[in-house]
Amino acid sequence: MTPHTALRLHVPEPTGRPGCKTDFSYLSVSPAGSVRRPPPDTAPADTADLATSLVRVLDDDGKAQGPWAPAMHPERMRRGLRAMMKTRIFDARMLLAQRQKKLSFYMQCLGEEAIAVAHSMALQDGDMRFPTYRQQGLLLARDDVSMAEMICQLMSNEADPIKGRQLPVMYSYKRAGFFSISGNLGTQVPQAVGWAMASAIKGDTKIASAWIGDGSTAESDFHTALTFAHVYRAPVIINVVNNQWAISTFQAIAGGEGTTFAQRGVGVGIASLRVDGNDFLAVYAASQWAAERARSNCGPTLIEWETYRAGPHSTSDDPSKYRPADDWQRFPLGDPIERLKQHLIVIGEWSEAQHEAAHKELEAEVMAAQKEAERHGSLLDGRVPSAATMFDDVYKDMPEHLRRQRQQMGV
Repeated sequence: MTPHTALRLHVPEPTGRPGCKTDFSYLSVSPAGSVRRPPPDTAPADTADLATSLVRVLDDDGKAQGPWAPAMHPERMRRGLRAMMKTRIFDARMLLAQRQKKLSFYMQCLGEEAIAVAHSMALQDGDMRFPTYRQQGLLLARDDVSMAEMICQLMSNEADPIKGRQLPVMYSYKRAGFFSISGNLGTQVPQAVGWAMASAIKGDTKIASAWIGDGSTAESDFHTALTFAHVYRAPVIINVVNNQWAISTFQAIAGGEGTTFAQRGVGVGIASLRVDGNDFLAVYAASQWAAERARSNCGPTLIEWETYRAGPHSTSDDPSKYRPADDWQRFPLGDPIERLKQHLIVIGEWSEAQHEAAHKELEAEVMAAQKEAERHGSLLDGRVPSAATMFDDVYKDMPEHLRRQRQQMGV
C-alpha cells in the first residue's frame, strides 16, 4: 500500500490581524447592474448563479444601473436616507449613554443601516419580522414606534414597556410586527418559518422575515429552518447578514470560505440571492423580489447581505484585539448612507446643505427622545421597575404559591 501523509485539520484564518491591513480580495464583487433579475416565480435551482454573484444597483458614481434598479420615488429614497441617518445618530447617542452608565449594554448597527431600513420599507403592515439584536433600523424606519419608548427599554426604567425583563436592545413590538428578540441566536429563524407556515395554513396574506448573522448559520436551528421552509414552501424571507465577523470570529469559521452562505439555500431547494447590503436600492429591490415571491406562493427566499460591522460587536467588545483598525475604511462596498446620499445628489434630489440640516434636525429629535426617556429614570438613579412585577404576566390567574412568595418579599 502507498503510505499516506498524516491527516491535518484546516482552521480558517481571518484575512487580517491587528497591526496588518485586511485583504478584501476574498470578497467577490460584481459590477453594478451586471447581475440578471429573474421573475420572482423562478425555480430555486435557477438562482444558483445569483447565490455567487453580487446584486448591486449603485455604481461608484452614484448612478443606478441594471435590471435591479427599483422604480422608487425620490421622496421614498429621502425617507430611507433620513431613517438610516436617524439610526446611526440613535446608535451614537445610546453608545454615549452607556459610557455614562445610564444603561448597562448596547449594540450598534454601524455600517449596516441600509439592510434593516430598506428591507422594512419593502414589507407590509401585518408582516412579522424576527430580528436579531442589530436590526433596530426595522423600528426606527417606522413612524408608529416611539424612540423615547425604545430608550426606556434600554434604560430598564419605570416606563420600560418590557418591565426590565429583557436585556437592553432586545425590543418587542407586536403592533409593529417585531417579534421579541432572543439572545439565543439562531432560534428566531425556525420561529419565523413556523409563523409563516401558520399564516399559510390560515389562508392569510402575511409573510415572515427572519434575520441571522453569518456566525449563527453554524447553529443547527438554521439548518432545521431551511429544511422546513423548503419542504412546506413557507412564505418567509431568511436574511443572512454577513458582516464578516461573529463577535471575534471571522466569517470563514462559520463556513464562508470558498463558498457563500447564499449557496446553502440553493443546496436545499430555496431560491437564493447574494446582495450588496450597503446599497440601499439593491437591498430594497431584492427585498421586494423576495416578498413578492413569498406572497405569490412561490416559496421562501434566502438572501445573503454582504456588509461590514464597522464598530465593536457590543459595548463589551474591543475589536482592536482581533482585527485591523482600518477595516471599515477599506471595505470595498463603502458606507450605505454616503452611497444613497451621493445618488440623491446626482439625480438632483438632495444637497450637502439639506444633508447637514437633516443631520441637525435628527440629532435634536434623538436628544429630545432621550431627555423624555430619562424623565422616567436611568441606571444612574435606580428608578427601575419594582421587583414585584416579576410575578406579573406569567399566569392569567396567579397561583397561590406565587402570591405567598410575593407577600414574603413585602410588596
